[in-house]
Amino acid sequence: MPNSIFKYSWILLVALLICNKDSKAQQNSYIASKNVVDFVNPLMGTDSAFDLSNGNTYPAIATPWGMNFWTPMTSKMGDGWTYKYRENKIRGIKQTHQPSPWLNDYAAFSFMAVTGDLKFQEDERESWFSHKAETVTPYHYSVYLADYDVVAEVTPTERAASFKFTFPESENSYIILDAFNKGSMVKIIPEERKIIGYARNNHGGVPENFHNYFVAEFDKDFEINHTWKDGWQLVENSTNSEGEHVGAIVGFKTKKGEVVHVKVASSFISPEQARLNLFREIGPDSFEDTKEKAKQAWETELNKIQIEDDNIDNLRTFYSSLYRVLLFPRKFYEFDADDNIMHYSPYNGKVLPGYMFTDNGFWDTFRAVFPFFNMMYPELNGKIMQGLANTYKESGWLPEWASPGHRDVMIGSNSAPIIADAYLKGAKDMDADILLEAVLKNATVADGRPVNSVGRAGLTYYNKLGYVPYDVDINENAARTLEYAYADFTIAQMAQKMGQPKLANKYFKQSMNYKHLFDPSTKWMRGKNKDGSFQSPFNPLKWGDAFTEGNSLHYTWSVFHDINGLISLMGGKEKFAGKLDEVFEMPPKFDDSYYGFTIHEIREMQIVNMGNYAHGNQPIQHMIYLYNYANQPYKAQEKVRNVMSKLYSATPDGYCGDEDNGQTSAWYVFSALGFYPVTPGVDEYVIGSPLFKKATLHLENGNTFEITAKNNSESNVYIQSAELNGKPYNKTFLKFDTLQNGGRLEFNMGKTPNKTWGTAKESVPYSLSTSKNNPKK
Repeated sequence: MPNSIFKYSWILLVALLICNKDSKAQQNSYIASKNVVDFVNPLMGTDSAFDLSNGNTYPAIATPWGMNFWTPMTSKMGDGWTYKYRENKIRGIKQTHQPSPWLNDYAAFSFMAVTGDLKFQEDERESWFSHKAETVTPYHYSVYLADYDVVAEVTPTERAASFKFTFPESENSYIILDAFNKGSMVKIIPEERKIIGYARNNHGGVPENFHNYFVAEFDKDFEINHTWKDGWQLVENSTNSEGEHVGAIVGFKTKKGEVVHVKVASSFISPEQARLNLFREIGPDSFEDTKEKAKQAWETELNKIQIEDDNIDNLRTFYSSLYRVLLFPRKFYEFDADDNIMHYSPYNGKVLPGYMFTDNGFWDTFRAVFPFFNMMYPELNGKIMQGLANTYKESGWLPEWASPGHRDVMIGSNSAPIIADAYLKGAKDMDADILLEAVLKNATVADGRPVNSVGRAGLTYYNKLGYVPYDVDINENAARTLEYAYADFTIAQMAQKMGQPKLANKYFKQSMNYKHLFDPSTKWMRGKNKDGSFQSPFNPLKWGDAFTEGNSLHYTWSVFHDINGLISLMGGKEKFAGKLDEVFEMPPKFDDSYYGFTIHEIREMQIVNMGNYAHGNQPIQHMIYLYNYANQPYKAQEKVRNVMSKLYSATPDGYCGDEDNGQTSAWYVFSALGFYPVTPGVDEYVIGSPLFKKATLHLENGNTFEITAKNNSESNVYIQSAELNGKPYNKTFLKFDTLQNGGRLEFNMGKTPNKTWGTAKESVPYSLSTSKNNPKK
């Protein structure tokens, strides 16, 4: 009997192990094949505030790169933090074009439903809500407005949306259209069940004739129609209002569970175009039809990268980040009655043919967002390049921060790397000649810039001295110098491919200007005065001043194109790696005296226990990958995995700083795949540590590229060996063409570092000073 029991127990144990193995296999397969949009949490990063950013995002209910987004408002009209996760009242659901709380919104208007006594002022109409009674996906938003017993829902198209309001039994049910301040108009047309009008609110970057024309069609007759005029003055039984801030109210009796639908569209071109957009994008479609189409739009894009893994939290973070990458820049063009592509120009106020995109800060997105487009969306990026050419033709300059027109924000000349990288990687149908002309104007013309962020502030000094001096009242001068030098490199790369070697050589030489700011006594980048002396006193921990939203410890590494040259300045690879280590190992000390208070970027660095590494802001995000250049790739592998696991999650506090138009998300997307574009304008990605067991990229050219990681786990972060298309691979970079041609990159992972993998001379990524284009050669 004991033998029988033992035999039975052994059989049961084996059966359980087999079942458990099968269950895990089914789980993995389920995660890989499930509707991937269901992994996305648009609330990621919404638990933010002025003094501490966990993303500074809002839930964008939109289609990829849509002209219009929609989002619930927990905050007052005009508050850049329009949706704060910890707030508990909603004032409406608005059409939004906001790229960042710091840039704020434009062309916004909102819908709100109320019952009972009429409350239309925003402070009075707000309703309690709970996240427990809120559904948030990229393609659908639903919330229970508890004060009114109403469920409000919205689902988007690119230029339109469908609303669904489920009312209780009420003698007094209302839908309010708030056209916002800074100039608005509403007109109620009861016989057509319509409200038309416009919204002109903005925070700059628009011509005088700027309007967002809207049309809203209801499926229920109006029994009441009111408007309000400036000062929230209600005008009963009226159908028209125009002024600084006006709105419309329509009312009706409803039965319990009665649904009222509203179909709405807008246009920056004309009222007629708004009606055309509504007819084209929604027409007779039901709410569910529109919702399904929006869902499928996201499925199409998100499924271009298929992940297989047994960690569902990592999948949620990955696809939530990918969703953010696919939102900006937004389409700012429309299709006329003959299907011609047209746009209202936010630069000269004219309606013109061709593409236009907006809402993007290139200081952020040149680093990884646009390289991602070049990898996965060359056709889209070609259209964006056409839009940049149109911007140049219409304003005389390339944009650096557009929302919707030129905005005076941030520094640099980062349109150059975006354009050069697109050209070098084969973006389709871009006008390379006009765009090269545009980037050369940035690099040679000092006068006539529409705002200080466009072109190059301090250009005359830079072209004469090789740097922007510290003592000539041009702020953030060292950061500008470093970014101009890198932009010069990308101009050179583009000119060389276009068959202009003399021009290329000039800008290759200029790209070495970074050396002017290297201080051999401290081994850090340092502001330099007009007479050639370094700024004094100098504290490398001082944020701002000579640098932009960072300090010398962050900006010293902004030599994207010549890391080997920086290594030489620091005294060799060991000392270079030691300086990298120093950033991580020192306490998070800082000097905030330039700002006069601790800005949120500093606080976000301070609290994550990673020394002076400030991943929450963009200048340092490539830094971890630089260990590869110093023959210590294992340190990059360890640290990149630590950042992914510690600083990202698909939760309201899921970022470690501003998300910024997809850039901080793109870092995660690339890093989770196992590589990162350290140097846009070069045909290489630098390898880190892949997060997933398998990732499959479905490329636009029809090829697929697979990245697999054997024995991958939370602790197995180190690459033991690698194979590319079945052959041993010992390089710490991956060529762009290798990826685009399709194939398979396979890593074998382990718990302990393999300190010899990726350390051969030929294993190190690109640097200008070791290339054939080295200006000294």
